[in-house]
Amino acid sequence: MTKLIQIPETRETGPCDGGRDRPRIVGPHDGGPPEDLVGARRNRLVEVVIPVYNEEHVLAESVHRLNTYLTMNFPYSFRITIADNASLDGTWTVARELAQELVHVRAVHLDRKGRGRALRHVWSISDADVVSYMDVDLSTDLDAFLPLVAPLISGHSDLAIGTRLSRGSAVVRGPKREFISRSYNLLLHTILAARFSDAQCGFKAARTEIVQALLPTVEDEEWFFDTELLLLAERNGLRIHEVPVDWVDDPDSRVDVVKTARDDLRGMIRVGRRMLSGAFRAPVGGRNRPAGPVALPSGMARQLPSFVVIGIISTIAQLLLYLVLRTALSPLVANALSLLFTTVANTAANRRFTFGVTGPANAFRQQLEAGLTFLLGLLLSTGGLALLHALDPHASRGVELAALVGANGVATLVRFLLLRAWVFHPRRLGRSDATSSTTTREESQ
Repeated sequence: MTKLIQIPETRETGPCDGGRDRPRIVGPHDGGPPEDLVGARRNRLVEVVIPVYNEEHVLAESVHRLNTYLTMNFPYSFRITIADNASLDGTWTVARELAQELVHVRAVHLDRKGRGRALRHVWSISDADVVSYMDVDLSTDLDAFLPLVAPLISGHSDLAIGTRLSRGSAVVRGPKREFISRSYNLLLHTILAARFSDAQCGFKAARTEIVQALLPTVEDEEWFFDTELLLLAERNGLRIHEVPVDWVDDPDSRVDVVKTARDDLRGMIRVGRRMLSGAFRAPVGGRNRPAGPVALPSGMARQLPSFVVIGIISTIAQLLLYLVLRTALSPLVANALSLLFTTVANTAANRRFTFGVTGPANAFRQQLEAGLTFLLGLLLSTGGLALLHALDPHASRGVELAALVGANGVATLVRFLLLRAWVFHPRRLGRSDATSSTTTREESQ
């Protein structure tokens, strides 16, 4: 028999909740699987979380469909948890009714928004062997769910994600969302050295003991939560399994693209800063963690933080200048002018603060040589804007900015390598090997 249970007043595990969320749970009296499933625990328990916000119109149909599919096709014990994060419509009423009707379903209500916050709460208290989540629209073909969780149950992998960007995937979605998704993942690969292919697919799973060890280090509570979790897992040497999925876009998606892109950029800056400081670690044993600290090439430990800060400031300046020029000019002209001005300023700042070059000697030559990165950035950003407007002639300013950020991410990586290996190489600056060696020794101390 199901009943409404009030959770005792305990502090949330999330860093931003401060103990203010008091989730309400509807489902089996102990929050675990129904009694008739206890004997099946030898088959392992998999918990599927469906985070929802104002999804009254689609929730019942999706949960019934998922419950029927898992009952008929899934070889392990399962529990479906509807995580309602502060819905304003009748979502919580529908969730309670489903929990009372279906033996495998329970419902949790939180008083604050945030998909990451909802997943954090359910996963952190789960007693399942494997935790997972999927979007309420069930855009991903459910036949991919068993391949997603099987490597986790066997112990072969630590986390698993569905990917829409592999050759084996079959994806149906609009060109604008396709462009944004690929630009976002390209930015992760070039700036944060991510190796997983698709950070945003709402179809993920993890071994419970692994994810519970990672959660205290993950700070985000909204859409960047997935990305931060995956980056942290890779940083700690954990194995991420990828499953090509068939995926159909939901035209009724509630995602605010501009706000999400802005929050994701902030999240990447924050994670990049933690990576550079060495603080992006979790108390979990990885499979491929190096035996000792990775040695950076000579001088890079000193140069990289300065270059990143200057790059962030330059990117923000270019985007603001682009918005100003865009009011009177075409997107391509506004992009070229804003990129030209910020490239000159970026080179001057890196010359002084990143590579320690002062005085007017060779300054003009170095600006010309660094201009190659301007041409690369112009080529990438112009091509990206042209492609975006070919796919969507009425693309918004926010989508244009997302395209520019993606192009600038690739150009920034090449820029750092070019400045370091050619424009400001110690031999071209007349610096002796002894000076470089001294710098290296100082950095290693």
